[in-house]
Amino acid sequence: MSLQWEPRAGADRSSSIDNRLVGEQYIHLLQLGRIPYAEGLAIQKRVIDARKAGTIGDTLLLLEHPPVLTLGRNSHRENVLASDEVLAARNVELHEINRGGDVTYHGPGQLIGYPIFDLRGDLPGKKGPHLGPVDFMRMLEEVIIRVCYDFAVPAQRIARRTGVWTIASGSIEEKKICAMGIHVSQGITSHGFALNVTTDLRDFDLIVPCGITDRAVTSLELEVPPSAEPSRQPTMQNAANFTARSFGRIFERQIVACDSMEFLALLDQPAISGK
Repeated sequence: MSLQWEPRAGADRSSSIDNRLVGEQYIHLLQLGRIPYAEGLAIQKRVIDARKAGTIGDTLLLLEHPPVLTLGRNSHRENVLASDEVLAARNVELHEINRGGDVTYHGPGQLIGYPIFDLRGDLPGKKGPHLGPVDFMRMLEEVIIRVCYDFAVPAQRIARRTGVWTIASGSIEEKKICAMGIHVSQGITSHGFALNVTTDLRDFDLIVPCGITDRAVTSLELEVPPSAEPSRQPTMQNAANFTARSFGRIFERQIVACDSMEFLALLDQPAISGK
């Protein structure tokens, strides 16, 4: 059965799709639960096309995938350590995609976020006609850093190593807790981040994660203090709630939680006049 997440408390959930979907003061949140990777790509493409056409405003997809390896534009096939036979025996799919970065793993217990944003819009920190992709990535990192802190897990960015990392302590080195990679076409972003919540980290043994050989990966489940209160327990529900809230804060927008079926039906409508 697919996991379905509910909108966070206090989120504005529209009973119908209206012109708020194209307002620059909103981020439209679509929670898809666990779906196959190919289906997620197809939905993402529909959202991208609608965003380019002006049918909808900036949209955040939150979802989860069955086990899959993705190879970015800069990937090296040798960083997939498992043979095709091993991947097939473990029901792990392999997809080559157009995001930046090397190979990464997606699977159950990992919160995937696909922000479909127009970098030409009214975004914080924009100093010219559009927000730079690197600046956008730094904002995504800040979103997840704050999510980690919501779970009482100190986190950081590391120069020249895109993503979010835990903070080293004594003999314990920093570990990667969230991988990131985006694609930009006609000013519209796609792909995004993969935050390890309760991920089975043994599946990362299939690859050299992001091509990095000298650091390990971790998850919120392993990093959250044992004394954490229920609202800070590392569940997919809590991670989705904190992520939606953090996007609202970093991008200075109101989050509008949308009904998935109604929203997807909207994508097939013609563009709104004047957009």
